[in-house]
Amino acid sequence: MTTREHHVAILGASPKPERYANRAIRLLLEHGYRVTPIHPRFREIEGMTVANTLDQVPRPVDTLTLYVGPERLEPQIPVLIALAPGRVIFNPGTESHTFQQALDDAGIPWFEACTLVLLKTRQF
Repeated sequence: MTTREHHVAILGASPKPERYANRAIRLLLEHGYRVTPIHPRFREIEGMTVANTLDQVPRPVDTLTLYVGPERLEPQIPVLIALAPGRVIFNPGTESHTFQQALDDAGIPWFEACTLVLLKTRQF
């Protein structure tokens, strides 16, 4: 799969350039990935249309990278599992044992890492 075919959904996307989620969007785009920002309140981030709900995210999703804390993740677990991402990245501060167990039960691989570091070290 080429980077242009690899679809990355970013839960907790932000239009604020200083936020890690926004930095990840820009770096993913620089590397040629297809990106879908997800946030309930914004219409556009970095020139891209934002999915306001998980149901609006185009499928398939190869990578779901998380930038929201467990208190916001856990109520969405059924919908996140239904999204059926190829893998999930828990960025620092997003770790959720409950969601990780649900991913294990669904057979969806996950790991705790920093998307920015993975991209910069060519491990994404």
